[in-house]
Order: sequence, then C-alpha cells, then structure tokens
Amino acid sequence: MLADQDRIFTNLYGMHDRTLKGAQARGHWDGTAAIIKKGRDWIVDEMKASGLRGRGGAGFPTGLKWSFMPKESDGRPAYLVVNADESEPGTCKDREIMRHDPHTLIEGCLIASFAMNANACYIYIRGEYIREKEALQNAIDEAYEAGLVGKNAAKSGWDFDIYLAHGAGAYICGEETALIESLEGKKGMPRMKPPFPAGAGLYGCPTTVNNVESIAVVPTILRRGGDWFKGFGRENNHGTKLFAISGHVNQPCVVEEAMSITFEELIEKHCGGIRGGWGNLKAVIPGGSSVPCVRGEHMKDAIMDFDYLRSDLGSGLGTAAVIVMDNSTDIIKAIWRLAKFYKHESCGQCTPCREGTGWMMRVMDRLVKGEAEPEEIDMLWDVTKQVEGHTICALGDAAAWPIQGLIRNFRDEIEDRIKHKRIPVAAE
Repeated sequence: MLADQDRIFTNLYGMHDRTLKGAQARGHWDGTAAIIKKGRDWIVDEMKASGLRGRGGAGFPTGLKWSFMPKESDGRPAYLVVNADESEPGTCKDREIMRHDPHTLIEGCLIASFAMNANACYIYIRGEYIREKEALQNAIDEAYEAGLVGKNAAKSGWDFDIYLAHGAGAYICGEETALIESLEGKKGMPRMKPPFPAGAGLYGCPTTVNNVESIAVVPTILRRGGDWFKGFGRENNHGTKLFAISGHVNQPCVVEEAMSITFEELIEKHCGGIRGGWGNLKAVIPGGSSVPCVRGEHMKDAIMDFDYLRSDLGSGLGTAAVIVMDNSTDIIKAIWRLAKFYKHESCGQCTPCREGTGWMMRVMDRLVKGEAEPEEIDMLWDVTKQVEGHTICALGDAAAWPIQGLIRNFRDEIEDRIKHKRIPVAAE
C-alpha cells in the first residue's frame, strides 16, 4: 500500500487549501527554476528513467514521446497541449486534479513545455467541466500574478504562457488529433497520421499532447528523482497511479496507489469491499468503458497494471477507471449501453465506425431483449472484427472491445436469454 509521504496528489479530496499558498505549503512550486536550469536533456532523460507511461489510456512512454519533438526550432513555435477532455465513461480522475490540486498541473505544464522548447501550452478541458474550469482558471490567474508563469516564468529565464480552452462536450475530442482540430476552431474529427503531432500538430507546428495526470506528476518526479518513481510497480509498469473505482463497491472513490497493486487489495483497502461480498462479484471493466470486461472470478488476484491486464486477462488498464458490477447487473444491457454511447459519439468520418457502431448497437438491442437468433452472436463478433483496427482513430476499437469482452466472457448468458425467449407458450 502506498505510504502517505509517497503520494503526489496531496489534496485529491479537497480537504486542504487549493490556492497557490496552499499548494506551496504542500511542496509545489518548490525550486522550479532550479529544475529548469538543469536543461532540457536532463529533464527528458530523467522522465525516461522514471518509466512513466502516459496516463490517458494508451500507456506510451512519456519521456520518449517528449523526445520526438524537434531539438532545434525551424522558425515554427512548438506547443504543449494538455488533454483534459475526460469523457470516457467511468473515468473521473483528472477532474479531481483540476478542481482540488490544479497547481500540480500548471507547474507540470511549465516544466514539460520547457523540455519541449514550447513557449505556450493549451489545456483543452471537457465541455461539461464548468466548476473545474473555474478552479483551473483561478489557479492560472494566481500563477500569473505571482510571476510563476508569463515572462521569465518562476525566474527561470523562460517565457511561458498557458491558455485554457473549453470544449463543447464531444467525446471524440479526447483523441489527440481531433482535439487539435477542435482547438483550431474546426469540427473535432481525427486526422490521418502521419504527419504525427510532433512534426505537424496545432497550427501545423510541432506539438505534444499529454494527459492531465501525465503532466501533473512531472514536477514531483523531477524533485524526487526518476529512480524514486521507478521504485513502484512491476517492470515496465512503474510509478503511482490514480484509480477511479465506481459501481458496486461499498465506497466508490478516486485514490492514488502504487502501480501493480492487486485488484483485491485496491478494493478491500479503499472501497470497503464488494457490495454483498466477493461471491457477489460478476464482472469488472478495469480501465474505463473502452476496454473489455473481465469475469469477476478472474479479477480477484489480478495485478492492476498495463501488461498483466492485457496479456493475462485480454483487457487493459486504460485510464484505470475500474467499473465493478455485481450479480444484480444485466451485463448484456450494460454493454448495450456502452454500444449506444459509442454510436452516439462516433464522428462519422470512417465508414466502418459510422455504419458499424449503429449496426452493433441495434444487434445488442435485440440481444438484450432475447429477440436475436443464436447465429447472430457470431455475426456480431465478425462485425466487431471488421470495425476494430479499420478506422483512423481508436474509437472503432473502443466500440468493438466491450462487445468482444461480453461475447468472450458471457456468451452463455446471451444464449440463455435467446433460448428463454424462444420457449413456446404451452397451449391452454
């Protein structure tokens, strides 16, 4: 279990002062200029050494991503874009950072932007996050007034501006290139890659897009050293992580824990156990709505990190939004609800996703009611395979995977429902 002195987010629950004064009292903005004076290469190398993998779902090594940015400017400005469009169902961790500990993010933006030779950072915040935007904007204003951002930010000799852009509440704008399109004032639709954002991103300039949590942990990692962060978790799955646990647990919560904690320890220590006990656990979606569900009996000893969930359970850590479902859940209806969400949020650019999400939702609708034919289960599986991997962005995969998880793990329930509906009514 993570010791209190190792927590990066010391005000996750808003129990303390979230203003600049409170943040400084908790150790933020401490020696920021000294970190910047160590230079870009040192920062990027230290981030690589820490083993931090992106906290937005894909788990790409953060230091490596930063190193893709051009070392010397060719005359174009460079940008850091922070993805605060937290729209994945079940995910609510970045929200807590922005409303209770916003200075961790702002200090992280300054250091990360310097490391990438960027003088400006845009935070793209989800349309529904009204109070979070207010808290974050207040913190940015405080940082400007205190000279921590702006000209000669934090007396580091680096000029740095930070802007908050409010989205309109489209899930697709959480995809990095759709987010960039939206920031530019266009319709939020993913771009073809290449060119990748590091070559031509926002306004055609070198850009890196990072998740809120990925950026907010940077100052603490650099203050304490990459090796300290690497000391948590298994090989290739290092550091501390925010887990957002919802659903049928006794105390749903967002908590910072060490990577590679077991599911059982996470639930028992922080959530007061499963509602109705472990025997009542039916299924878990371990990483936000886009990863496949896992049967309850396989989850108890599961190790909560990227590699174990992918290789051993055929799911993923994603954003670590753990959705717990007990035996009262209609699992087919739950997955139908996700299919409906992805159909609604598809931008319609790619034919497999535009047509496939609606098709999958309609078949799921019939499965919920038990009105489908048994052979439609395999047909639905085939359609998910035609959508998965055939779209510009990962929304197609996100729509296909929950349904694949359902068929793989709960096929017996789908078949039972169809059989139950097809029993002929006895004649009077």
